[in-house]
Amino acid sequence: MAALGALQSLAFVHTTLWLLCLMTLAALVWRLDAASPRRAALLGWAYGTGWLCAGTWWLFISMYRYGGLPAPLAAAAVFALAAALSLYLAAACAAYARWRRGNGFDALLFAALWLLAELARGLLFTGFPWVASGYALVDSPLAALAPWVGVYGMGALMAALAAACAVLAAQRQQVPAGAPRPRMRGLVLAVPLAPVVLAAALPHEFTRPEGELGVALLQTNVSQDEKFSAERLPATLAWVGRELLAARAELVVAPETAVPLLPEQLEDMAPGYWAMLQGAFATPGRAALVGVPLGDFERGYTNSVVGLGAGPPYRYDKTHLVPFGEFIPLGFRWFTQMMNIPLGDFARGVANPPSFAVGVQRVAPNICYEDLFGEELARRFVDPALAPTVFANVSNLAWFGNTVALPQHLNISRLRTLEFQRPMLRATNTGATAAIDHRGNVLAQLPPYTAGVLSARVEGRSGTTPFAWWAGRWGVWPLALAAWAVLAAAAGLRRRAA
Repeated sequence: MAALGALQSLAFVHTTLWLLCLMTLAALVWRLDAASPRRAALLGWAYGTGWLCAGTWWLFISMYRYGGLPAPLAAAAVFALAAALSLYLAAACAAYARWRRGNGFDALLFAALWLLAELARGLLFTGFPWVASGYALVDSPLAALAPWVGVYGMGALMAALAAACAVLAAQRQQVPAGAPRPRMRGLVLAVPLAPVVLAAALPHEFTRPEGELGVALLQTNVSQDEKFSAERLPATLAWVGRELLAARAELVVAPETAVPLLPEQLEDMAPGYWAMLQGAFATPGRAALVGVPLGDFERGYTNSVVGLGAGPPYRYDKTHLVPFGEFIPLGFRWFTQMMNIPLGDFARGVANPPSFAVGVQRVAPNICYEDLFGEELARRFVDPALAPTVFANVSNLAWFGNTVALPQHLNISRLRTLEFQRPMLRATNTGATAAIDHRGNVLAQLPPYTAGVLSARVEGRSGTTPFAWWAGRWGVWPLALAAWAVLAAAAGLRRRAA
C-alpha cells in the first residue's frame, strides 16, 4: 500500500498522469472493503506515508546538504513528518471501515472522510498541504471544478469517483454468477460525476480582461550555500541591480530575498544601492517588486517584498510563515539548533494586504509556499474594487536542489490561477520562473538552474469566481460543513438500519 501511495506522487509532477491518483486511490478503497477498522487505519497510514515520503523527499536536501544533519537523521525526519501527517488519513480510513454500509452511499462517505483528512493536514498546526490530491488534477477534467470548489473540493470529488469505482468492483464480485445485477448501479458513479458534468456545462468564465501587462521576471540562480556568502554577495547584488535597471517591462519582479541583506547591511556593503533603484523606478510606467528581508531587533524581522514605482512606497510582509524555516514551533528549538541554517522567528504580515498598483493592474504578491493556501489568498477578493488582477509569487527553492519540488510548485501556482482566474507571475531563484495565464497555461518559462530574465505579457483579469467569493468570506468551512453533513447522513442511515 505504501508503494501505491508513492506511485501516485508522479502525477504531481507530470499532471497528465492524473489517472494514477484515481487508480491508486480506488485500490486503497477496494482494500478497505474487507478490512477491520484497525487494519484500515494501517492501510491508510501506509498509503499516506508512501505518498508524502515520495512527494516531499526533497526536504532531506535542505536538512542534509544545507543544514548539516547526518543523512540518517535527515531521512528519519522526513519519514517522521510523513508518518505523522498520515495519521489523519489513517483515522479517516478507520472511520470508513467502521461506518461503510456496502452500498452506493459509501462513495460519498469516503469522499467526506478524505476531505476532512486533507483539510486537517492543510490547516492544523499552520498546515502542510503540499501534494494535496487536487494538485494532481490541474490537467484533468476535474479542473473545471477549480473556480467552484477549489483544490480541496476537486480532491474530494476524485475520492468519490475512486470510491465509486471500488464499490462497483466489490458489488460485482459479490453477485453470484448468473444472478441478475442490482438495478441502478450506475447511480453509484452518477452522483460524483454529476458535479463535473454540471461544471463543464455551466458558464465557466467568471472574469473579464483588464488590460495587458508587460513583465520581466528575474531568476538569479544563486546556490543556497552561497546566498549569504560575503564573497558571492557583491556579484549577486550587481547582477540583480543591473538586470532590474536594464529591464524595460512595465513590471520587473525579482525573487524572494533577491537582495538578501537588511537595508542597513546593504548600505554598508553597497552604498546608495536602494537609492539608485528607487530613482530608476520613480518614472511613471516602470515598477518593480523585489524580495528583501526587513525590520530590526526591536520591531521584529519580516520576509518581505518591496514595491518600487512612482506611487507611494509599497511593502508586503509574508503572512503564512514556514515552520522551522521562518519560525520555530514550540518544543522544537532543539531540532533547529542541530542544523547549520540561518533560521529565526519572523514576524507575520497582515492577513489581507493591499495590492501593488501598476498602471491599471493591481498586483498581489505572495512569497514562496503562501500560494498553497488558496483560502487565504481569497481574502483579497472580498472587496471587488480592491481585488487583485494579477498574482506575483516570489520564491527561493534552492533549499531543495534540482528536484521535483520545482515542477510541483509550478503546478500549485497553476491551480491557483484556475481557482481565481487570475494570471500568476513566478520569479524564483532557481526555478520554476514562469508566466501563467488565468486558465493555468504556462505562457513562458525559464530553464531551471540558469540565471536569466523572462519577458512576457499577461492579461490582467477582474471579476470574482465562486470559489473566491465563498472562500474569501468563510475560508474552507463550507467544505468542512458539507463533509460533516455527509457523516451525519451516514449516522442517520445506520440508526435507521439498526
